[in-house]
Order: sequence, then C-alpha cells, then structure tokens
Amino acid sequence: MTNGSADGERPGGRPTTGDRWNPPELAARAAYVIRGNSAGAMTRAAPDLYPHQWSWDAAFVAVGLAHVDVVRACRELDSLFAGQWRTGMIPHIVFDPSEEGYFPGPDRWASAELTDDAPRSPRTSGICQPPVHALAVERIAEIAAAHGGPAAAHVERWLPGAYDRLLAWHRYLVRERDPQGRGLLTIYHGWESGMDNSPRWDPVYAHVVVGDDLPPYARRDTAVVADASQRPEPAEYDRYLWLVEQLKRARYDDARVRPHAEFLTTDVFASAAFAVANEALASLARRLGRPEHDELLGAAERFRRGVLDARDEASGGLALDVDLVTGDHIRVETIAGFAPLISGGLDTAAERALLALLRSPRWTGHPALRHPVLPTTSPSSPEFRPRAYWRGPSWPVMNWFLAWMLNRRGAKDVAGSLRAAALAELSDGSFAEYYEPVTGEPLGSLDQSWSAAATLDLVLAHDWSD
Repeated sequence: MTNGSADGERPGGRPTTGDRWNPPELAARAAYVIRGNSAGAMTRAAPDLYPHQWSWDAAFVAVGLAHVDVVRACRELDSLFAGQWRTGMIPHIVFDPSEEGYFPGPDRWASAELTDDAPRSPRTSGICQPPVHALAVERIAEIAAAHGGPAAAHVERWLPGAYDRLLAWHRYLVRERDPQGRGLLTIYHGWESGMDNSPRWDPVYAHVVVGDDLPPYARRDTAVVADASQRPEPAEYDRYLWLVEQLKRARYDDARVRPHAEFLTTDVFASAAFAVANEALASLARRLGRPEHDELLGAAERFRRGVLDARDEASGGLALDVDLVTGDHIRVETIAGFAPLISGGLDTAAERALLALLRSPRWTGHPALRHPVLPTTSPSSPEFRPRAYWRGPSWPVMNWFLAWMLNRRGAKDVAGSLRAAALAELSDGSFAEYYEPVTGEPLGSLDQSWSAAATLDLVLAHDWSD
C-alpha cells in the first residue's frame, strides 16, 4: 500500500468533498491511516490532537490491527500494559516520550512523582478508562484463529502474559472501584468514562468548585480544532483540571480519593463493558487452564446484575448513573443508557423493548438524522447539541462497539442495520473522531485511529450478519 500523491487518490490520499469509498477501498485506507499513526510499538490516537496512546483506544486499535497484522496488534496492547500500575490499574494515557506538546502531559499528572504504584517509564496519567481490553484480546484471538498459521501460533504464545495483565486489571477494578459490591464501577473524573463532557455528567460537575489555586494552563485541543464550539467550554475544562489536582493531592490513592471526591459517580456503560469483559477473561482462563474461571464469572454476574438494577422504566428501560455525592439518579438520555444491551441478562420482553427504543424516533430512527446511527445524546433530548463533542455527535467507534456487542449476543438484525449505517457514515474516508449526526459532517480530529480500526472490523470481521 502506498501513499497517494494527490487529494482523493486511493487508497492513501485525503478524500475529496462528496467522495464515497466502497468497503474494500475503505478498509485499505483505514489500514493506511493506522500505519501512518504508528509510533513504533504504540499507535497515536490521532496524528495531531492526540499524539499518545489512550487506554480504550489502544484496545480498539488492536482489534483493527489484528485484521492486517496480528503480531503488531499484540504489540499494541503490550505497549499499553507497559504502563500498568502496581495496583493493576491500566492508566488512561501512556505517554510517548518523543511528544512534548500535548496538554495535560506527564508533568501535569506527575504520577510517578506522587506514588510508587505508577511506573517511572513509560510515564502515564493517573486515572483509567472503560475496561474493554479483555474483549479486544478475545477478538484478536478469534481473528488469529481464522487466519491460522504463524498468526495463530504467535497469539497462543502471547495469551498467557496478556491474561496475567488483564487479571490484575480486573481485580483492581473489583477491589477499588466497587468496594461496596453494588455491581457498578465508580469513577472519579468524566475522563474515566471515555465520554468526557457527556451531559450525563453535568449534575456531577455542578458541585465541583474550582479553587483559586488552579495552576495556569494552555489548551491544545482548541488550537487543533478551530471550531471551539465542538470542544468543552473553558469552565468545563477548569473543572477537569481541578479534579486532577484533587487526585494528585490524594496521591492517586483510591482509599484517600473516595471519601473526599467532589466527582464520584457510577458508570453504567463501563460496568456493562466490564461484565462482558469478565466473561471473555473467564473463557480465556478456561482455555489456559487457569484457576480463576469461577471468580471471573462471578464478577461478570455481579456487574451484569448491577447494570440491570440501574434500569429505569420511566426512561424506557435505559440504565441510569447515580451521583454518589448526592445520591441522585442522573436522568439524561445518552448512549450510555443502552448499557443493558451490552451486559446482557435482559428477559426477552425487556430486550425487545430496549431494542425498539434504540430504533425509535428518539434515537436511530429520528427523522432528522443523516444516517440511522446512534448520536451520543438523544436528538429528542433538551441536552442534545449536534456539534459539541460527546453531547450529540455520532462517534463511529461507539456505533461499532454497540453493533459488535449486539452481534455477540445474537441480535443479528439490529447489529447488521447498525453496521450498515456506521459504514455509510464512514464512507467519506475521513475517519473523523465524530460526525454531526444531522448533516453527516466530519468533526473533531480526522484520521482518528480508532475510527479507522472500527472500519477494519466492520468490513473484515467474518462474523457480521449480512
């Protein structure tokens, strides 16, 4: 594969306005984009805006890479695992030492300077992201088995070490992020959800009071994305960084963070992903002859039950988060509410009702949408803002992930429809971070690695229904 020398030249060049790519060409360009974002053993989340390795991005990028280079997919996760803390936590950013312009960078986090649990090299942030990594490993193993030969043999050798890393990660989450056993993960920052400024966090951020001693800073995101309306507002960003300062004062010690946190909430989406990830890791334990199979299945059931108990019939069966500072349920219609479709465990009637809601005019069936994909907030919600980051735009990686989970659970028709819509949205070849759901305009950072990775799996995975 070689780089095109002119805009719109296939497969490597930047697509021209109105250009549409068929699936084989789209997959070729996606592979080209991921290769272009490579920084050796890790893949930059995006070439300009996100020049480091993000945790759940890396898991999803590894799935895409597995379709074209299984060995490189394993190295992607190994690079992330190199930043794992002694507690088992996988941090949300592993920093590339050759990149110095990103903010907030490793000096602002000061993780290794504040706790011996953080590695000194590579440098990392001090929080985590949704635990999708065991699902990625399961997918990589499936792809390698389908390829056979050296790829499958390499993964067989790699799996035991990956399993050990994942087991430590899962045990950290059970121990430190659900100490009361409610079956829902607790997060300390909106960044930990991966859905940074989702309106589901507005009530939680409302009682975060920024101190006068917040250190000064200069943002990078608004310099890269010229349209500032797409990005979090200055007051939001102040709160984000104030929470980082609070975590630093607690030296990133979970036991010290929880009693005094201003931002403390459940995360139903991350909990649903964790339920399924524990299933995947339990299957790997059995495959490797490890003794933790029952422990992991117990964790899967615990978090599945937690997600199901969070459903709200008045909201159509969507799962609701709870602000653990006030005890209030957060009643905002966001994509996270479909967590029960990820975790599974719904009875037939409840699952049908939630799938019907997903396809209804409140969501993918809304008449104003360019494609029947999932916006991050319901277009019928007063919080819907179609250009503002996680407040309305459609994220290709989220549509792919939900379609993947639905397909995994046997909801082939809905998964197939969502897959087709996601590919239609991606067919412009820009691999945007997110899309304006009404016009279909690509927004945020272009050539986003996880958008390209999602495309590769949407096109090339053997188990999608037609």
